Amino acid sequence: MEQLLTYLARALVDQPDQVGLRVSEADGARLYELKVAPEDVGKVIGRDGRTVNALRTLLNAAAQKSGQKVRLEILDDRRNAASAPNGAAAPPAGPDASR
Repeated sequence: MEQLLTYLARALVDQPDQVGLRVSEADGARLYELKVAPEDVGKVIGRDGRTVNALRTLLNAAAQKSGQKVRLEILDDRRNAASAPNGAAAPPAGPDASR
């Protein structure tokens, strides 16, 4: 499943060499945390989250065949800028900030 997810993510982004995937166990399910270059986050999420929802659907279908439960999270470094130790200000939160 890791190969499937990294293959699809690399096909979607402009900087495929910056695609990273971290796998861990959380709440009885396997958690996949996908990290891409900051400028590629929008491409992986897609308009209204359609792309990431399609990735989640494919991942869940593959996991169901092997009897697993999975979750997919997209890591966004831009949201972590507010907690940066150097005091850098985060961009203002827009209406989609809660998604």
